[in-house]
Amino acid sequence: MFEKVNPAHPDKVADRIAGAIVDLAYNVQDNPKVAVEVLIGHGVCHAIIETSSPINKTDVAKAINRIGGSNLVCDIKIKPQDKHLARNQADLLRCGDNGIFKGVPVTLEQRQLIDVARNIYSKYPFDGKYIIDGDRLIICQSNAKTNDIRKQYNKAEINPLGDWTGGTDVDTGATNRKLGSDMADSITGGGLHGKDLSKADVSVNIYAFLEAQKTGKHIELCCAIGDESVNGIPYEEILETARAYIKSIGGFEAFAEWGLVC
Repeated sequence: MFEKVNPAHPDKVADRIAGAIVDLAYNVQDNPKVAVEVLIGHGVCHAIIETSSPINKTDVAKAINRIGGSNLVCDIKIKPQDKHLARNQADLLRCGDNGIFKGVPVTLEQRQLIDVARNIYSKYPFDGKYIIDGDRLIICQSNAKTNDIRKQYNKAEINPLGDWTGGTDVDTGATNRKLGSDMADSITGGGLHGKDLSKADVSVNIYAFLEAQKTGKHIELCCAIGDESVNGIPYEEILETARAYIKSIGGFEAFAEWGLVC
């Protein structure tokens, strides 16, 4: 059983905006410390940003309007990172948060749903969500004719309540609210989006997920803020593995589109 949402779902729009803001921080620093929370809906986008790097509010507004819509009213708060947290990372790269993490290989069923989601989104780039449970496939796709989708997925349950329009004018979106879609069985605590690589929520989650796909085995990791290694693995190695992955897919905004299970 697995649910996947597409990049136009309101929660993913919030994730993408948060990712774009993290990208802005990395444009001016190699190792910024940044945390972003985004709430979007009904014509307004609220973004709260804690950062060690000088992020321009105008650039943030441009990212919000590019991703969320040109008519959005932007409420942006930018604050410096807490000095006590900053001190933890002053001398060397250490774990930036507490956490318990796991990586689980993606199943065939989950990959099948990803293919469905990507295929439909390529034709209908609007708010959509999809569920697979054995032989049961549920497709909820906004701004699409049910009969058109049924031509390809004739055994699926499609828009059970009829055709609909979605997006942030209908529903609200918030950062890290669709982690089940992003991580499937690898989901634990902490959020993937709106944070720099020093945060265990980002780097250790990515590292554990990649290791699980490589080995085909479950992996579990635990860390505390300030740790220089996680289960014997140097934190710098974990961070650089995550950095390479983020770079390979085009940055934090691109990462937010589909998450780890992509």
